Amino acid sequence: MSHNSFGHLFRVTTFGESHGVAIGCVVDGCPPLLPLGVEDIQRDLDRRRPGQSRFTTQRQEPDQVKILSGVMAHPESGIQVTTGTPVALLIENTDQRSKDYSDIKDKYRPGHADFTYEAKYGIRDHRGGGRSSARETASRVAAGAVARKVISGVTVRAALVAMGPHRIDRDKWDWDEVARNPFFCPDKDKAAFFEGYLDGVRKSGSSIGAVIEVVAEGVPAGWGAPIYGKLDSDLAAALMSINAVKGVEIGEGFNAAALSGEQNADEMRMGNNGPAFLSNHAGGILGGISTGQPVVARFAVKPTSSILSPRRTIDRAGADTDILTKGRHDPCVGIRAVPVGEAMMACVLADHLLRHRAQVG
Repeated sequence: MSHNSFGHLFRVTTFGESHGVAIGCVVDGCPPLLPLGVEDIQRDLDRRRPGQSRFTTQRQEPDQVKILSGVMAHPESGIQVTTGTPVALLIENTDQRSKDYSDIKDKYRPGHADFTYEAKYGIRDHRGGGRSSARETASRVAAGAVARKVISGVTVRAALVAMGPHRIDRDKWDWDEVARNPFFCPDKDKAAFFEGYLDGVRKSGSSIGAVIEVVAEGVPAGWGAPIYGKLDSDLAAALMSINAVKGVEIGEGFNAAALSGEQNADEMRMGNNGPAFLSNHAGGILGGISTGQPVVARFAVKPTSSILSPRRTIDRAGADTDILTKGRHDPCVGIRAVPVGEAMMACVLADHLLRHRAQVG
């Protein structure tokens, strides 16, 4: 098992390294006759692309995607559509600076996957981390753009809701504001605060973590399956697989442990359009199956491990030493995780839509 693939009927395999020739993915199981052009994918990649503000890595990657297979012009309309065969997507790396890592090729960065990769494989790619780099997530975003075509009618959006110890004011939540600031933050006032806060973190050579919230609206009741095919367990696994993620919660998540049964219960009434829930503590999923409410998940991204502050570590020979990491790194990698979270949510929902149809028609 290669462990570079996820999904069942909508299955995504990613490939490539941070400082290799290219990265990309193969999307298998995509239904035919879905309109799909480069512009559909590029739109999402541009939101994740590095170097767009002083608050992200200054690596300049255009992230121009190429569709290698799985699409063709429809013989009648001329519109490019999927054919039902694997959709292969390629993104070339153009701004690698491997020399930035030459000083640490024999040292393990604390908090990074350097040690564990070498412990497992006997070799590691010190040039930016290889597969453990956040660069890999561009492939996921490309796959997520394809998934959005499968779940047409479902809206998947995400936002940064906390940075370090600072959280947004939910009463000021404005989805339109997410596109207006470099933090994907729905709270205008908190976004202004984050500018000064992250400038301080960046200038000190350090980094900070963040919490991202992903919301899918328009998911009908019935997606997911009991026990081992739960929608929330697959979603948790998908979000946890994102680089640097250390925690995932659905709905109230860990806060549910502090609620009473009366507080946590999502009461129901019959509405004009069928059953209606009076709250959504469950995050739109009960028993592993969607309820028809918005599916809500959050994930915590740890601080970037590559920092300029000296840290204690060991080298490959087992000797104690110190390390600081030069190069271009995100002071808060959680910022660019927003479109990645959307992509993983979309891929999981696309997979469960196809699985639902396969089982119940």
